[in-house]
Order: sequence, then structure tokens, then C-alpha cells
Amino acid sequence: MWQDLEAGFNRALNFSFSKKKWLFVFPILLLCGLLIVLSHILSVGVHHWVSVSLAFFPLFFCATILMAAGIPLIRIYHDEVKGKSLSYRRTLKHSWKLMGETVSLMVPLLLGYLVLWALLGIFYLFKAIPHVGEILGIILSFGPFLLILGSLILSVFALLLLFFFTPQVALKSVMSWELVEKMFVRFKSHFFGELIFLILGLVPVLVVVGLLVLAATLTGMTYFVTEGTGAIGLQWFFIMIPFAALLSPAAVFFFNFAAESFVALQRRPK
Repeated sequence: MWQDLEAGFNRALNFSFSKKKWLFVFPILLLCGLLIVLSHILSVGVHHWVSVSLAFFPLFFCATILMAAGIPLIRIYHDEVKGKSLSYRRTLKHSWKLMGETVSLMVPLLLGYLVLWALLGIFYLFKAIPHVGEILGIILSFGPFLLILGSLILSVFALLLLFFFTPQVALKSVMSWELVEKMFVRFKSHFFGELIFLILGLVPVLVVVGLLVLAATLTGMTYFVTEGTGAIGLQWFFIMIPFAALLSPAAVFFFNFAAESFVALQRRPK
């Protein structure tokens, strides 16, 4: 088992460094990065209720875009491993329908978050009531805690869909809600094994993101022009270009290893 896991990890890593894949993933990650930067800029000086939405909305939109992009990436990886002739244009053309269907899968998550965000706004309204608002805010503090916790759980749910559901759709060429239900039944039945695959798939991404965020933070502390929100935003915009470029191979690995985990779990004795 360990040898198969190691072989799958190394194979996914070896096929992560491709110029064509980089050219496909880089603009997508750049778009996601710019969306996060824009949300961060807009959150400066706004009400806390609005700033919470600007923290979570980009995550769900980025997950939606990445799930759609993962369909052709996984199909290309599958053909590479099998030694089949590759045609990126043909693979992308045949994946458009599935990409659109997977985007619709993320709509309930967005709607669910909108409901949680609206409910959170009610607690802020209670807190703003004159004279008694502060007391109500103290008593009802458990409400925002649970709602923000619910938002975090939805984010984890989106991550699970990215890793476990995307290869299932890409390799089976079908998208249905029944597959989502089966995915979570399988995850519950084989929690430890699936969790190991997820952690291993995230390791390169987390390492690269950690280094890039640390470098960006130190750059901001020591070099950035700190006067003016616009100037700060432009600096982050230009930092996002190499940020997305360096993160692209790790993102490709994530989907490669997602495909490896799906195939390995399918072969596992039931």
C-alpha cells in the first residue's frame, strides 16, 4: 500500500511541470489572486459584517473556477499516464459541458453562505440597537460564532468537492447529485484512507503557499508604499503575477494526485 502511495505521489509530481499546463493554470490562479486582493482592498474601512463576506466570497468563487479547470487537467493527466496521444485543445473542447455542470454544483454552497451571511447581519442589527444593543451583543455572541463556523464548514465542503469529486466527474464523464452523495458515503466509510490522500495532496500546495505568503508579507512590511489604499492594491496586483506563476505547478499536482487517489480508492477491496 505504501509503495503504491509513494509511486502515485511521485508520478503526480513528475507530471506537474508542464509548460502547457502552466499556461492553462497560471491565468486562472492569477484571476483568483486578483479577486482576493480586490476583496481585501474593498474590506478596508467597511463594516465588519461586509468584511466577513469579502473574506469568504472569493474562496467560493475561486473553488468554483478551480473545480471547472480541474476537469480538463485530470483528463490530460490520465491520458499522460496511460501513454495516449495528447491534444489539449480536443480535451478542453470535450470538457466544456462537464465544466459548466460542475460550476452549477457550487451554487448551493454560495446560496448557503448567503443565508448564513444574512443571518449574521441580523445579529449586527441587534448589536446596533441603542442602549440595549451592547447587552444583546454579549448574550447573543454564540450566534455569530456558530454562523462563522458554518461558513468555515462550507469552505471545507468545497475543498472536499475539489479533491474527491472533480476526478470522479472528469474520469467518469458524468455529473450528478447522486455521485456527491456516494462520495460522502465513501468518505465516511473510509475516513482515514481518504484523509491521508487529501493531506498528501495538500502538502505541496500548503508549503508553496506558505513560502509565498511569508515572502509577500515580509515584502509588504519592508518595501511597500503604505500611503493610499490604491497604491497598496497596485503593489499586491504586481506581486500576484509571480505568486500565481510559482503556485501553478503545485495546483497542477493537487489535481494530478486527486486523480491518483480516485483510482487507488476505486481499486481498494470493498
